[in-house]
Amino acid sequence: MRCISLASGSKGNCLFIEGESSSLLVDAGLTRREILSRLHTAGKTTDSLAAILVTHEHIDHIAAVMPLARHLSIPVYATGGTLVDLLDSGGVHRKPVRAVRIDYGEDFCVGEFSVRAFAVSHDAREPCGYTIRNGDQTLGCCTDTGMVTDHMIEHLSRCDGLVLESNHCPHMLKEGPYPESLKRRIRSRRGHLSNNAAAECIKGLCTQVHSVLLAHLSEVNNTPEKALACAREAAGLFYSDLEIRVATNAGSDAGWPHGIFL
Repeated sequence: MRCISLASGSKGNCLFIEGESSSLLVDAGLTRREILSRLHTAGKTTDSLAAILVTHEHIDHIAAVMPLARHLSIPVYATGGTLVDLLDSGGVHRKPVRAVRIDYGEDFCVGEFSVRAFAVSHDAREPCGYTIRNGDQTLGCCTDTGMVTDHMIEHLSRCDGLVLESNHCPHMLKEGPYPESLKRRIRSRRGHLSNNAAAECIKGLCTQVHSVLLAHLSEVNNTPEKALACAREAAGLFYSDLEIRVATNAGSDAGWPHGIFL
């Protein structure tokens, strides 16, 4: 199984999960045209796409979900709370999208993948992360959460690879240009994960997980170098056994597309 980040950050988020015979998208926060273009640039096609999994209803995660699902005739999976806004955003269209409601903790199959949603802590209706299993390999996707709970760790500890939010450097956020109200939101338990919090999560999981993709970095309050250094320090003696990469939103970045193999 391979995970490729087509976009990551406040301007848009989209993961491409590839198995042997089928593939998935987790979120689609760019335009339909841009996602298709980035898939092409990454050397991938839409032929094997089985579905789009949605984490929550914020625009940087759902901008192209309905147009893309309609264009490719594939279903959309999301929690009930997320579907409320998602279906409203799709408007009335002569070609309906098959929307499938999912519940926390219940396994469901899409293509060759077995998927489970778990609750995260974010200011959305019913946000979730996912564990995606293919054969004996499991990928955890955990972005847009203000904290990592014991319940989340329980799910992520079963994973071989992990896409984990590392949104901001606390010092950069404190000294940065955002208004205080926005800073409080980002720092809150329902906001976004700091480099330090992500590092603490990695520290607790580094004996189980062997590949980590740091995601949803702020372009204003973080740098890839700071996020990577913090994660590497947390891994300590296990760093040599742990692959850590950073996903960004710019398709022209060196090393793009960013991804991990399981």
